Amino acid sequence: MDTGTHLVMGIGLAGLAAVDPVVAANPSIHMAVLIGTVVGSQAPDFDTFLRLKGNASYIRNHRGISHSLPAIAIWTILITGLLQLFYRGSLPWLHVGGWVLLSVCVHVLTDLFNAYGTQAMRPFTDKWISWNIIHIFDPVIFATHVGAIVLWAIGAASPALLFSLLYAFTAVYFIWRTVAQRATMRAVSKLDPYRKPTDATIVIPTISLANWNIVKRTEDGTFHIGDLRGGNLRWLDKATCSDHPAVAKSQNDPAIRSFLYFTKFACADVKEHEWGYEVRWSDVRYRHRKQYPFVGVLLMDREYKTVGSYVGWLSDERLTKRLRMNTY
Repeated sequence: MDTGTHLVMGIGLAGLAAVDPVVAANPSIHMAVLIGTVVGSQAPDFDTFLRLKGNASYIRNHRGISHSLPAIAIWTILITGLLQLFYRGSLPWLHVGGWVLLSVCVHVLTDLFNAYGTQAMRPFTDKWISWNIIHIFDPVIFATHVGAIVLWAIGAASPALLFSLLYAFTAVYFIWRTVAQRATMRAVSKLDPYRKPTDATIVIPTISLANWNIVKRTEDGTFHIGDLRGGNLRWLDKATCSDHPAVAKSQNDPAIRSFLYFTKFACADVKEHEWGYEVRWSDVRYRHRKQYPFVGVLLMDREYKTVGSYVGWLSDERLTKRLRMNTY
């Protein structure tokens, strides 16, 4: 989920902590839990500092180790330990640590529901797990949390009751979205007259609850990109992946390897220039205004030696300007 949603969920879990008699009975402990759940709800995304090493390193590792099973324990112990130091050891370990643990777990769990996914099962597997059920920013989750926080802030309702109802609703909402995603998959299978048993199809949530993006990969490696709107399936684009020799050569570059490590929905296109080759890998899951802004681009001379590279999110116009700087 996005940073804002993780933040309001961290505050929401602090409100839910009022169901814990030990927390509810002591404002100082409740404040410590609030700090712990807010920090815990953000902690797995502290790997954003990897941007300092470059986009390729960030993309390869974001939501990786920091969201793993060992990391959940490490974040919990670290945050709880720092709180104990600040409060001079006066906090009840199990109660505060339990709520911090819950906030970290909720962060990782909710990230599994969107298209980006995480490596939450490390160290057992480094597979990226993405369930494609909830958009990275879900207006329902965000709005209901903000509403509950405002009611808590003005004293309009008991936090124990208010946030118990909120998280009961949130659980039902996640179940409903899961059912809706499964139903959408079945609908796409029925509505696609050209579908073959060998085709691999995924549906991807959008910010609209009723609309879904569709990606289908056929046996020959071609990607078909479309959407489902109001029960109508439309195919909007087709991406045929290049088999130019430069494509194979590009996969030896560390930046491109980082990009391909993250996604199984990358398609390469090659442009030849006087100075060499431009190989652009695009993640076809992310189509915006007829473009694919999540890319891994490698510039090579005629001897297939790297001239420049870029991995990350950019519009076609900004990407062209950036790459032009690398070639002149």
